[in-house]
Amino acid sequence: MRIIIFANGNLPNLEKARGLIRPDDVILCADGGTRHAIALGLTPNVIIGDMDSLPENFQPSTFNGEFVLFPKDKNETDLELAIDHALTFNPNQILILAALGGRMDQTLANIALLSHASLITRHLKITDGVEEIFFCRDQVQIEGRSGDIVSLIPWQGEVTGVFTENLRWHLHHETLYPDKTRGISNEMTADVAAVSITSGLLLITHITGY
Repeated sequence: MRIIIFANGNLPNLEKARGLIRPDDVILCADGGTRHAIALGLTPNVIIGDMDSLPENFQPSTFNGEFVLFPKDKNETDLELAIDHALTFNPNQILILAALGGRMDQTLANIALLSHASLITRHLKITDGVEEIFFCRDQVQIEGRSGDIVSLIPWQGEVTGVFTENLRWHLHHETLYPDKTRGISNEMTADVAAVSITSGLLLITHITGY
């Protein structure tokens, strides 16, 4: 099972986002993220949150899916609640769309959610068809095309033993530091690149539509 979660951030290219959706995906919307599903002609399976930012053209009376309602005064964002709910399905993969752009605090918080220890064994990423963001805790492959921009950003501290394949500037068992920018703006030299690390947590951004 694969779950698509629509957050309430920006979705810069609807057609590229549409290309990510499969017919058998389960669609979850974090409150205002419902607007993106509607724009793509999708019917959510579940809408989660305090329902304070549903789009004006959404008619709850015609919705046949599930509402998971939370109070406005809560400790979690709607996206965090949506991720927690998605995990109850025990999915193989979770893609989070429209989690970037808009308010910087929300964007940073959305990225930070991916680093939670409970998600170590999950295939989870933020993506919108133009840019994708995910974490490497051991080794990962990056699928794209030659010339795509890939940045490697240490998260929560230094990352050791960074080894890359099919990136223009090769890293050979090196250390990346959170207060340095060495891992920014590398380039893929093939359709698939690989990154492995020895220790730490490495944030990877891949710009697919550069």
